[in-house]
Amino acid sequence: MKNNTIIELDNVNFNYGHTAVLEDISLKVENGEFWALIGPNGSGKSTLINIILGLLKPDSGTVKLFGVELDSFKHRELIGYVSQKSNSFNSGFPATVLEVVRSGLTRKRGLFKRFSKNEELKAIEALKIVGMDHFSGRNIGELSGGQQQRVFIARALAGEPELLVMDEPTVGIDQQNVSSFYSMLNDLNRDHGIAILLVTHEIDLVTDLATHVACLNRTIHFHGIQSDYKRMNDEKISKWYGHPVRRVHQHELGAEE
Repeated sequence: MKNNTIIELDNVNFNYGHTAVLEDISLKVENGEFWALIGPNGSGKSTLINIILGLLKPDSGTVKLFGVELDSFKHRELIGYVSQKSNSFNSGFPATVLEVVRSGLTRKRGLFKRFSKNEELKAIEALKIVGMDHFSGRNIGELSGGQQQRVFIARALAGEPELLVMDEPTVGIDQQNVSSFYSMLNDLNRDHGIAILLVTHEIDLVTDLATHVACLNRTIHFHGIQSDYKRMNDEKISKWYGHPVRRVHQHELGAEE
């Protein structure tokens, strides 16, 4: 399904009871873009992701995926989703890396059919893309947090999505490996043309890699290209966040090492 606009939100509102969580959210994600969705804790980021994934219904406003109203959208295989690993996976689960990745194909093929040779090759290719093919026979529980997250991304990629949605994917990853993890995401976007919508607190690293940035704190205070975000002063961003924010960029991080 080819459509330049992958996500289109128009005046989306959502309340929990009498508490407004999202107000007048309008946003477009186009084919091939890499969006970093940033904001403080409790700003509504995960709620917005759940609305985009169809897990929550907005109180008002419209949501379109690939040009189709959310209620009518049938091609869920076009969207790969990677959640916070620590909230979604038991690392003691007795499965190999390849088995975990192959499980990402069940949405297309059903639960009880045997995997074809072509599906096996898709799973292996997805592991190659994230640099984990040489771990295919290892038990998933034997891997580090960063390695496991790469496997979960491979699982999402096996279904050949056009959009990859990730909610705080670096939870549980050693801080030393976070930079290389985000560089891998940059490669996925740049070399494979996969659009990315990433919820993160790692604003210093991600906003040096993302093509676009959206700052959410109940409403969207800024959304636009990376260079425009970088020109914003820290005082203005701190006001959006509700607390002081000082951004550090990759060249500064390199100078400190």
